[in-house]
Amino acid sequence: MCQFCTRQDRGGEFTRREALVTLAGAAVAAGATGPTALTAAAESQAAPSPSDPLDVRVVYLRPKGKYWLGWPGTFWDPEGFAARSRQRVEQFAKDLGIQLAFEPAPIHEPAEIEAFVRKVRAEKPRGVLVFPLHADEFISGAVDKIAQGGIPAIVFAGLGMWHTGFANLVVPTARRKGVYLPSSSDYELGAVRFGMKMIQANYRIRRTKVAVLRGSETAEQRMEPLGLTIRFLPRRRFPDTLRTIQESPEVIAMAEQYAKAAQKVVEPTRRDLINAAKNYFASLRIMDEEGCQGISMDCLGLVGNREIPTPPCLSWTRLLDGGRSGTCEADVNAVMSQELCLKLLDKPGFIQDPVPETEHGTLIGAHCVCATKLNGLDKPAEPFILRSHSESNLGVAVQVLWRVGQEVTVMQMAGPGTMLLGKGKVLRNHETPPAGGCRTSVEIAMDGPADPCDTKGFHQLFIYGDHVRQFQAYAQVYGIASEHV
Repeated sequence: MCQFCTRQDRGGEFTRREALVTLAGAAVAAGATGPTALTAAAESQAAPSPSDPLDVRVVYLRPKGKYWLGWPGTFWDPEGFAARSRQRVEQFAKDLGIQLAFEPAPIHEPAEIEAFVRKVRAEKPRGVLVFPLHADEFISGAVDKIAQGGIPAIVFAGLGMWHTGFANLVVPTARRKGVYLPSSSDYELGAVRFGMKMIQANYRIRRTKVAVLRGSETAEQRMEPLGLTIRFLPRRRFPDTLRTIQESPEVIAMAEQYAKAAQKVVEPTRRDLINAAKNYFASLRIMDEEGCQGISMDCLGLVGNREIPTPPCLSWTRLLDGGRSGTCEADVNAVMSQELCLKLLDKPGFIQDPVPETEHGTLIGAHCVCATKLNGLDKPAEPFILRSHSESNLGVAVQVLWRVGQEVTVMQMAGPGTMLLGKGKVLRNHETPPAGGCRTSVEIAMDGPADPCDTKGFHQLFIYGDHVRQFQAYAQVYGIASEHV
C-alpha cells in the first residue's frame, strides 16, 4: 500500500528506509514513475518523539576480571566480542530507527542485576537487549531475573554460552512470555537484528490505525494484545468519497502504468482501469481524513448493490505494494494478519479463500487481490496479468504468477490473541478458466494437516519464505498464542 497519507502525528511509524520504499511503491511493480499524489504529511516522516520514544536498553553480563574455567572458555575474548557486537547493534538501531542506551559497564553481582531490573521497570523502554558473556550468568539466575522484569527481552546466547548440562537453567527462560532467546552460532547477530525488528514492529503496530468500512456506525477499537486500532466507518463513506475523485492526470497516469506493466490485459478496458485508479485515490483520501494507515471495506456489498462501478481490487494491490494494508471484505482478522506481516517482515502476504484439493492432498488459495511485491517491498515484483474481478466480471484485478517451488508461510490472526501458522511450497498456478474461483489461484503442498479439509481458518495469508519461527517468536514475546493451521 502506498504511504502517501502518513500524518505527522503518527510519530515514529516509519524509518528512513521505509519512507524510501513508500516512494518507490508509488510507482507500480514494473518501476514506472508517473505522477503521484503526495500529501504534505507524506513528505515529512516524523521521528519518535521524546515523550514516546522507540527505545531499547542494552546490557552485557559478565564476571569481573579474567575468566577462569567454564564456558565460553579462558581463551575467549569478551571485550572483543562486546566491542564488535556493540558496533553491529548500533548499526541495526540506525537502520530501524531505534534509540539505544547502553549500560556503562558489564554487570554481574546480584545487587547490580537487581538495580538494573528496577531501573528498566521504572523507565519502561520498548525492550531490553541482553548479552550474557559467561555461562555463570545463566547458572546464577541473572539472565532469568532480567527476563522476568516485565519488559520484552532479547537475550543472545552465542555458541559457547551454555549447553544442555544445565538446560534446566536456560530453557525455562527461553520459553517465558516476553522473551526471545536465540541460541545461535551466528556471530553476525542476525537473530539480534530480528529481535530488534520485533520491537520496532510492535511499536509501529500500536501506532497504526486501519479504516474498516462496513455497516452504518462509526466506532474505534484497540485489538489487544496485538495492539492495532480499528476505526469502523459507515460503508457509504467509500461511494460518497469516490464521487469526489476527478479524472485527474494522476488517475490517468496510474491506469496507463498498470496497462504497460502487465504481461497482458485480458478483460479490463481503459475505462475500467481509470475507475480502478479512482478507487485508489478515494482510499487515500479516506485514510488521510481519518488518520489511518490502512483500509478495508465491505466491497462485495458495494459491488452487489452496484454502488461503485468497479471493485477495489487494483487499489488494494497498489496499497500493498507500497507497504500499507488494503484488505478485502472488512475482515478484521485479515487486517490484523496483513498489518503484522507488513510490519514484521517488510513484505505483504496474500489473503485468500482456502480450497482443499482432496485428490492431491494440497491447499489452493484464491483471491482477486494479490500484491506483486511478494519478495519484499524493496525487491523485484512478480509478473502479473490484468483481469476482471472474477465474481462480478467487473473492473480490474491482478492475477499474480507465483514462483513454482517457492517456500510459503501460512499465517492468520484468528482474533487479536491467537495466531495460526503453517508452511508449504508452491506447486502451480491455476488459470480461470478452466477453473472457477478468483484470479490469483495458487496451489501449495502443506506441512499438514494430512487432510486439507481440516485446515483451520479463513482468509489466511500465504507469504513468500519460511517465517514460521519468526512469527512464533513474535507471538511469544507479545503474548499471542500460536498453533498449527
